Amino acid sequence: MTNTQRPIKRALVSVFHKEGIEVLAQAFVDAGTEVVSTGSTAAKLAELGVHVTPVEQVTGFPECLDGRVKTLDPHIHAGILADMTNPAHAAKLAELGIKPFDLVVVNLYPFADTVRSGADEAATIEKIDIGGPSMVRGAAKNSATVAIVTDPADYALVAARVADGTGFTLEERRWLAAKAFAHTAAYDATINEWTAKHWPKPATVASGEGETAEDAKFPAKFTRTWDKAHTLRYGENSHQQAALYVDPLNQTGFAHAEQLGGKPMSYNNYVDADAAWRAVWDLAPSIAVAVVKHNNPCGLAIGATAAEAHRKAHACDPVSAYGGVIACNTTVTLDMANGVRPIFTEVIVAPDYEPEALELLKTKKKNLRILKVAEPPHGHEQFRQIDGGVLVQDADLINATGDDPNAWKLVSGEPADEATLKDLVFAWRAIRCVKSNAILVAHDQATVGIGMGQVNRVDSCHLAVERANTLGGEGVNRAKGAVAASDAFFPFADGAEVLINAGVKAIVQPGGSIRDEEVIEAAKKAGVTMYLTGTRHFFH
Repeated sequence: MTNTQRPIKRALVSVFHKEGIEVLAQAFVDAGTEVVSTGSTAAKLAELGVHVTPVEQVTGFPECLDGRVKTLDPHIHAGILADMTNPAHAAKLAELGIKPFDLVVVNLYPFADTVRSGADEAATIEKIDIGGPSMVRGAAKNSATVAIVTDPADYALVAARVADGTGFTLEERRWLAAKAFAHTAAYDATINEWTAKHWPKPATVASGEGETAEDAKFPAKFTRTWDKAHTLRYGENSHQQAALYVDPLNQTGFAHAEQLGGKPMSYNNYVDADAAWRAVWDLAPSIAVAVVKHNNPCGLAIGATAAEAHRKAHACDPVSAYGGVIACNTTVTLDMANGVRPIFTEVIVAPDYEPEALELLKTKKKNLRILKVAEPPHGHEQFRQIDGGVLVQDADLINATGDDPNAWKLVSGEPADEATLKDLVFAWRAIRCVKSNAILVAHDQATVGIGMGQVNRVDSCHLAVERANTLGGEGVNRAKGAVAASDAFFPFADGAEVLINAGVKAIVQPGGSIRDEEVIEAAKKAGVTMYLTGTRHFFH
């Protein structure tokens, strides 16, 4: 291909965000670059000493419709789109009296910022940029001869190329064009996310043949975008690279946690802390603390205070709590901080901290990552990548019909008394955050034994009982008189029998097995109370 590197003699500049533009302005002045610009950008460049040609002098038409129309004109777009390596294009521009652009510098209206500010619909719509993306895409398409710059981080590079008179190589322009296409794609994806939420299909539009509610929820094109927050040291293992990306329309989620102390967060820290953060809010509005290790709880409890909830959660499995993550759904008090201090902990996350508690954690546990998160987790779609695609589902929340104990069906034993029912409700809400196959043994609204991640349910039952009866101290049988929950049905009676033989007095489980009657009969034979929820909470 013909070498298309040439000096940048004519530039089009139209930016909403003016930060860093001084670097470009100085280069334009020094090189005598002809600059065409719009509105406030033209005014800013003129202040910086640049001789600017207002865009209306090029188009012969004034800016109108409250700024909606400025650059949407052939005199602008022909100058952007003319491939000057093509003689026919060059001749046509000469015939029309239009000069080509060598450089286009554009950044767009702050749509995401406007949404996050809580602006009303009219104000949000006004920040949907039209002319900007058109110029960006036109210049990116014509990377054969035009350099498109959308990232202020590239201003220094542009200034250098303007100043030395070399312009950009074809490879550089193509790289800039790729960045520009990514920029407009992300911008449109953000708009799509907002419109999908605020402008759903109206009831007046008939559904297509065979269309279901799920079809409407999961559109033919699922478009989302995330912005890189920062690169992490590595991923799950040291040989894996990783980065954190954030939702541009959500500034309050866990990914935006404010770090108040400690070392930088790792990939595994984020995974475990997010799991812990979700777990404690499953138990709201009660005060709750979760201790999580390898994306599974090793302790979860409700308490009258944060300190009590932490003591109870830690007591479930003090061995596994070493090097774990702690989450609390209320303010961390000095009493709780004193309880955390002697325990090696990687991360603690909470909505707030008492000043004395924060000071103690920062000074006595210098490596402890201390996170403050503004809001509880919200139910969003969940994504899991598979080779060649991605799975999308609603977040599993404690909001199904079967999560209400009033909807439970008593199938064995006497109705639970008040204290037992409270423990059953706690166990059922807590089981959501345990990896399947999940069995949870609880007493006094605290876990005392958890079996998780096993390939059959009976092994999880054995593990839950073993932990309940070996981690509580020598000779202590914590399973006896406790309650148990199972995240899915018992396929055979053997799993339930492990719990029954260990002395649990009540079990809550979804039911739905073809052998439900065998399981229920085992509970009846032992006089154990059993409730069926009709809802399951698998967590893979």
